[in-house]
Amino acid sequence: MFKCIFRPAVILQLAIILMLIMNVQIVSSCDIFTFLRMGNFTSSTALSSTSCVQYVREMVSQNCVVIFSKTTCPYCKMAKNVFNEIGATYKVIELDEHNDGRRLQEALAQMTGARTVPRVFINGNCIGGGSDTKQLHQQGRLLPLIQQCAPCCATSSDGSGSGQFESAK
Repeated sequence: MFKCIFRPAVILQLAIILMLIMNVQIVSSCDIFTFLRMGNFTSSTALSSTSCVQYVREMVSQNCVVIFSKTTCPYCKMAKNVFNEIGATYKVIELDEHNDGRRLQEALAQMTGARTVPRVFINGNCIGGGSDTKQLHQQGRLLPLIQQCAPCCATSSDGSGSGQFESAK
């Protein structure tokens, strides 16, 4: 009689353990798919932390205006709209579409003291985020910063913004 009671209890325990294992696998799979969808899959070509800092420095040194952004962020859209309004040429790096987006965002946090996006750079200097960009524009201080850049980078001749987008790399 003891064996009959004991066996169903063991079977029940094994079933619970199996269900827990299956749930862990399901959650893990979801996390992986979310991770892949966000564009932050780290493959064998992933940049190291040092490489990410170097990449940010290169982008900032090669472009007058650089916006490190995320496609769904309203503050990022705000910053891009400001540059479009004044007809400035800018480079956008969408972190949520970049293979090393998370690492780049960490590098930006190290370099600027803030992890939030957008991180907007003009002429090699971080001016802050979307609200900072809009405020500088409203104060009439944004365009002079851009005009200090090399002539090829300042503004487009037809007055329209020409955001140069860079997505996944």
